Amino acid sequence: MAEFTEHARKWNAKINLFSKSTDDDFARRHIEDSVQVFHHAPAFSHWVDLGTGGGFPGVIAAICAKDDDMAGKFTFVESDLRKSAFLIEMIRILDLNARVISQRIEAVAPLNADIVSARALAPLDKLCAFSVRHQRPGGISLYPKGANHAKEIEHARHMWHFDCEIHPSTTNADAVILELRNISRV
Repeated sequence: MAEFTEHARKWNAKINLFSKSTDDDFARRHIEDSVQVFHHAPAFSHWVDLGTGGGFPGVIAAICAKDDDMAGKFTFVESDLRKSAFLIEMIRILDLNARVISQRIEAVAPLNADIVSARALAPLDKLCAFSVRHQRPGGISLYPKGANHAKEIEHARHMWHFDCEIHPSTTNADAVILELRNISRV
C-alpha cells in the first residue's frame, strides 16, 4: 500500500484525487476504509467499482486480491479522464488484474459483475439503479455509507426492493458498509 499511497499523494497535487484535509489521516480514511470493504466481499470472478476516482475502494481491493493470490478481475468505471489516467497508471505500476472504462456509468454496457462497489458516489437509490444495470443475478453490492445511512435505506426502499446487511465500519463509529442483494424495482 505504501507505493500506492506515494503515487496517490503525488497525483493529488495535480488532479485532486482526495480531499487535502484527509491527507494527514490518509491510511485510516482511505486505505483502511477500503480494505474493510474488501473483507466483506465473497469469492468473485468480476468486481466492478463505480466512480473509482482516486482508487477507493477499487484499487485497494485489487491490491488486496493480488496480495491474497485471488484470480478475480476488476473493472474501474471512471468518467473523469484525468482520474482514469491515474487508475491506468496504478494498474500498470502495481501489476493489477484490472481495467478502466472511461465513460459515465449510465453509458457503459452492462458488466455482469459478481460484486459492485462505490464509495462517496451517489445516494443509495441511485446506486441501486447502477447495481441492477451492472450486477449479475445473485451478485452483491458493497457500499460504504456515513451517518445518514438509515435515511438513505428508507428513501431507497420507496423505489427498490433489496436485502440489506449492515456491517459496522471499523474506521468510523457513525459509518457502515451496506451489503445489498436481490435488488429489484418496486
